[in-house]
Amino acid sequence: MSTPTGHEHHIVGPKIYLLILCALLVLTATTTGAAFINMGVFSPIVALGIACIKAVLVILFFMHIRYSSKVLMLTVAAGFFTFLVLITMTLCDYISRAWGLW
Repeated sequence: MSTPTGHEHHIVGPKIYLLILCALLVLTATTTGAAFINMGVFSPIVALGIACIKAVLVILFFMHIRYSSKVLMLTVAAGFFTFLVLITMTLCDYISRAWGLW
């Protein structure tokens, strides 16, 4: 009989880590390039969108959530969803502060 806390270990090869590293570097360059483009009130939205994509990559691969149990994936997804809701509420407040002045 197996223990309830036992789980299968998954080994991630260096090729996956290099691909994720390249993706993170490209997204970092995209964030830097987007900072030089004047998008008005959408600049922080674009920057946070790119940051969320990078955070998902780090969570899935470097924290090994992709290979974890469904309950742990659900817990992380619920936390990430809560973060997105809070950021959305903050950006709605930020955009509506100077209504009509920009």
